[in-house]
Amino acid sequence: MRKSSMKLAAAGIAAAMLVSGLLTGCGGGKAKNDPSTLRVTMALSEEEWAVMRKSVIPEFEKANNVKVEAVQVEAGDVVKKLQAMKGSGKVEIDLIAQDSNNLSSLVYNGLVEDLTEYESLIPAESIGSLAKAGQFDGKTYFMPYRPNAEINYYNENKFNEYGLTAPTNWDELYETAKVLKEKEGIGRVALKIKMSGDVIELAEFIRSAGGDPLVLNDEGSIEAFTYLQKLWPELSENTIKASFSSTNGFLAKDEVYYAPNWPFGANIIVKDGGKKEIKAYAGFEGPKGLVKTLGGEMLGIPAGSPNKDLAVKFIQYLESKDVQETLMRENGWASFRNDAYGEAEEWQKPYFEATLEALAAAQPLPNVSYWSEAQQAINDAAKEIAIEGKDVKTTLDKYAAQIAEAKAKSEAK
Repeated sequence: MRKSSMKLAAAGIAAAMLVSGLLTGCGGGKAKNDPSTLRVTMALSEEEWAVMRKSVIPEFEKANNVKVEAVQVEAGDVVKKLQAMKGSGKVEIDLIAQDSNNLSSLVYNGLVEDLTEYESLIPAESIGSLAKAGQFDGKTYFMPYRPNAEINYYNENKFNEYGLTAPTNWDELYETAKVLKEKEGIGRVALKIKMSGDVIELAEFIRSAGGDPLVLNDEGSIEAFTYLQKLWPELSENTIKASFSSTNGFLAKDEVYYAPNWPFGANIIVKDGGKKEIKAYAGFEGPKGLVKTLGGEMLGIPAGSPNKDLAVKFIQYLESKDVQETLMRENGWASFRNDAYGEAEEWQKPYFEATLEALAAAQPLPNVSYWSEAQQAINDAAKEIAIEGKDVKTTLDKYAAQIAEAKAKSEAK
């Protein structure tokens, strides 16, 4: 799951200029179907790009006598750019790294190649269920590259001060949030529930109670939203504005003492920020156990890519043990390969252990064509229940009907 707010303005402007030239054909250079140039889009922070361009891309260029043009394109912009190229009949991107929870629109709009014939190239050392996130209707459209699952960070010093330990279940999470608010006069537990966009943590609450996000008014969903309504008053106000970068800031500045976030945050908070008291673990269980949402990025090839064979080679390269070790060591990324973790630095190991446990319990969000409508319904239900205090069952029935309607329209097409 990539977070654009980390990127510096200058880097964003430069990337935009590169993308503009890439997509419009401006700026001269080689023909866009030149097999010696591979055009790749990713959404990375400035620090992550530095590693990619210094430690990863040059080796592939040297080994294959090619030039890799890798540029910044945010996950939310990929669909629009590929649709524009498809409409013009000029596909000028050969490979995309896309958020694993933003894949369905690419598949159902016919914007990516069917890669089922290359499925056997996925390394046998793969862990978790990231490969499944790239499968739609029995076909493989995306290959694993960078797995992700949120881990839960907490301020060990503050927890010790109030005699708390990291919560292991819903009851303990509620008590932790309640105690911290009573002691400090302000909520110090933050979730990442913005009531818009992705529903990563809402889906975790639903699933860990045995519910289905696509049903929404089943027993598990009702239990999850009933609990959320109870928990909400004890949470930090930062919950509804928490993003990847802002959550790092909340933890680093002691604005919150507990929050889930992506593993790369450990590099920023602990390694760069020196906040060694910020620890992490896989998270708390619901009534039906620990469930995390599978995030990260998958690799896909735009439909009509002029350099498909070279793109497949680059996928294999990015999935290789050496590259995965480099990205893990230098970027703090988790690896989808179970044989890459010997390269972790000593300080990283507890955070990677937490990440591996989270990945083992991670499930991808539903791969259905009406997922955007379902997400909106889930967010709207959360807002009415948690913030406005509306009746749980009545509210969920209303939004479950909206999801069912979206499903019926999708199936009728």
